[in-house]
Amino acid sequence: MHDNREIEQLRPQRNFLNPHIPYHFLHEQEPDAEGILQRVNTIFLTSKECAFKCLMCDLWKNTLTEPTPQGAVLKQIDYALARLPEADVIKLYNSGNFFDQKAVPPEDYPGIIERLQHYGRVIVENHPKLCGEACLQFNEQLNGRLEIAMGLETIHPDVLPRLNKQMTAEDFKRAATFLTAHNIDVRAFILLNPPYLIGKEENIQWTFKAVQFAFESGAGCCSIIPTRAGNGIMELLAEQGHYIPPTLDMLEEVFESSLRLQQGRVFVDIWDIGFLSDCSICFEARKQRMETMNMHQKIYQRIACSCHSNYARKRG
Repeated sequence: MHDNREIEQLRPQRNFLNPHIPYHFLHEQEPDAEGILQRVNTIFLTSKECAFKCLMCDLWKNTLTEPTPQGAVLKQIDYALARLPEADVIKLYNSGNFFDQKAVPPEDYPGIIERLQHYGRVIVENHPKLCGEACLQFNEQLNGRLEIAMGLETIHPDVLPRLNKQMTAEDFKRAATFLTAHNIDVRAFILLNPPYLIGKEENIQWTFKAVQFAFESGAGCCSIIPTRAGNGIMELLAEQGHYIPPTLDMLEEVFESSLRLQQGRVFVDIWDIGFLSDCSICFEARKQRMETMNMHQKIYQRIACSCHSNYARKRG
């Protein structure tokens, strides 16, 4: 197993960031639990790096090495909202844990809540082990409904401990049960092809099992994320044969299987997924198909292309 020191030693340089400006923000759409498309403003906050050094994570590239200055998050929200249209939902993602006091100072909570009073839903991300009383207190002050997104990643009993995430599947379930018991919604992040899980069929099966587990634990939606290289140690793991990148076929298959469950919403992360395919003929159409499936939560006919016919034929 690789520890924090080994993971950090192999990192490339992080990006230079202004603590008073979010490193990115965007406007998008996403269906709610009733299938109604909601306007979503997503702000990627610049804050202190996550305390958990997950093996596959590259989000630290857009974080600070020191605690986030008090008031900085408020300036970032103001900066983004001044440039974003009206929306129904807001996501405040900070490449780590919203309820880590060094990432988002509690002194800023009242100002954050004031700025979010017109949103019907507020989504933040947080580690299962950091879901406690602070979440409840923050939720009590919100006008809208709070949703907390947590990384489940995988439930494979041998793989999850090796991700250096310092949690178990039961930790996720315990946190989800705690949050939903207090009327806080839960979203799960799940990896396709985490390190140390080799083989197409095995990866598809375990990703699907993680989606099932998340829903059984109380999650209302799951986001499936293709695991990518780019953080230093993932390149080493690839060289050693401990990581294989997923394919577009695999993502399509696990997406379709998860939608068929009809236990909650399922999304696939299509940001920068060009590495999943080397076919210039069908890639954009297949990406657009998954975008449409994200929006409507329905399975649409697959795009035919010779580049993946062999894979489809092997699967019968």
